Amino acid sequence: MSRWRPPPEKSTALITRAGHERLKAELDELWRVRRPEVVKALAAAAAEGDRSENAEYTYRKKQLGEIDRRVRYLSKRIPALKVVEGRPADPESVFFGARVQLERVDDGQPLHYRIVGPDETDAGLGHISIDSPLARALLKRRIDDEVAVELPAGPAHFAIVDIRYDA
Repeated sequence: MSRWRPPPEKSTALITRAGHERLKAELDELWRVRRPEVVKALAAAAAEGDRSENAEYTYRKKQLGEIDRRVRYLSKRIPALKVVEGRPADPESVFFGARVQLERVDDGQPLHYRIVGPDETDAGLGHISIDSPLARALLKRRIDDEVAVELPAGPAHFAIVDIRYDA
């Protein structure tokens, strides 16, 4: 069995200013702080002798590979991203960066989401990717519109209660 995997689908190259700054800070921290620490620890582990039975050496090599993989990804991704700032021309509709309040049609449960780029999603904060099925269904919709979405848990129906954009 080979290690080859098909490339992932292209994700939308949009990001908020805060998300862009976080990615740049992560790249800087990986390159200037974490990588040198791991390289120093790897050199110390390599100096201990037999590398085939050296767990510290094996762990540090794996850790260095993970850091290098993330650095390579961020180095290519950050220049390709377009930072979206400000409000859209029609702030009454759902677009990138919108904070949307929804209500489940069947039980009235309120839900709050923010539509962000795929590189800054965070389910705990309610940040969903613009590439997600829910965000795609919400785009260009207005307050009081109802949307039907096929989610992994099954079909769901939502009503848009409020749309806001950060200043």
